[in-house]
Amino acid sequence: MALRLENSDPAFSDAFDSFVAKSRERKSDVDKVVGEILSQVKDRGDAAVIEYTQRFDRHDVSTDGFEFSRDEITAAEHECDDQVLAAIKDAAQRVRAYHERQMPVGLNFRDSSGVELGYRYTAVESAGLYVPGGTAALFSSVLMNTIPAKVAGVDRLVAAVPTPDGRVNPLMLATCGIAGVDTVYRLGGAQAIAALAYGTGSIMPVDKIVGPGNMYVTTAKRMVFGTVGIDLIAGPSEVAIVADNKNDPEWIAADLLAQAEHDVSSRSVLITDDHDFATAVEEAIERHLKVLPRASIAGKSWADNGGVFVIDDISLSSVLVNQLAPEHLQLSVSEYEPLLAAVRHAGAIFVGRHTPEAIGDYIAGPSHVLPTSGSARFSSGLSVFDFLKRTSIINCSADGLSSIGPSAAVLARAEELEAHAMSVDIRLNKLPDSSG
Repeated sequence: MALRLENSDPAFSDAFDSFVAKSRERKSDVDKVVGEILSQVKDRGDAAVIEYTQRFDRHDVSTDGFEFSRDEITAAEHECDDQVLAAIKDAAQRVRAYHERQMPVGLNFRDSSGVELGYRYTAVESAGLYVPGGTAALFSSVLMNTIPAKVAGVDRLVAAVPTPDGRVNPLMLATCGIAGVDTVYRLGGAQAIAALAYGTGSIMPVDKIVGPGNMYVTTAKRMVFGTVGIDLIAGPSEVAIVADNKNDPEWIAADLLAQAEHDVSSRSVLITDDHDFATAVEEAIERHLKVLPRASIAGKSWADNGGVFVIDDISLSSVLVNQLAPEHLQLSVSEYEPLLAAVRHAGAIFVGRHTPEAIGDYIAGPSHVLPTSGSARFSSGLSVFDFLKRTSIINCSADGLSSIGPSAAVLARAEELEAHAMSVDIRLNKLPDSSG
């Protein structure tokens, strides 16, 4: 049974703190294993990738090749249900339209000293998408990672798709084709991250790696950061739902289980101000679990990581939400505006009774790649900005340098960096006389 706490309990604060802290713990130390994989791929290239793929995915890519051919991608699309393909294309259009509106505009101006200043945005040249292939084939992740990169202007976009036992969900390949991925590799695990970061004989390295994965993939991304850029360090999926008693408990129960069915480590949280409503939601969860295909996963997730928190006043829920800093937040309350204003930390916020988090997973428009494990306190969800670099531009005329240069030289000498001062003064004809 999920944890249930009521704020009338004197131990509520300490128990809630422990619940939050648990979500931010590292579950396993896999650094040694991943470090060895990265080192081998960096040193031995293709041979190491082939060996690790054979060992972990039971697939000989030396025979099939690292890349899926264009014919294989086209054939996969023919295997897919037409209704599903139409929905994928609809989602792709909405995600693209949303991210096109995100594209920033540069700046250029001349200040009061006559110095021209500004900045511009340019896209990274290449990016690699890791597509998770664990307990569920999350082909929607292809859209949510690829389209922001394409909109930003990335020239070369590749995807690594795990193929355990040589098999792949045709929807994965079809979605790669629809989203505009240039090259799809039949690779997974930490070895795929290493290949994308360092390159091999057959695989060109990329500038940035994005996309979620298991603890080995996540650890590999963390360890290659600096050699390449990454989007974020993703943990288990999570949702916090603030709900009053005017909701249908069956709806809220389904929303909680929508997160729980991702993985046994996922976290689902209900915050409400009504004891009876909380009980009704718990009972509805048990009913839903009797018919869910992934009930074993969802049930364990809810029992081990779920939480129900009953508070006196729903307006106080923002305090708990900000402490959780959840990946997803649903505000299923009548008066959501004050709460929306009070929430500072959340990856994405779903407002109103008719906006389940699942709509954001697939079709709303914003990327569903979001900060987890409390990292919404300091980071944002994936967007076009993850694939753009901002470059400052400075242009001094002779008069402009005459205006601001002397102060620069003073500051340089105060830091005892004489060559810095000289590079300014030599242009101002203010070098000290060294002839005598």
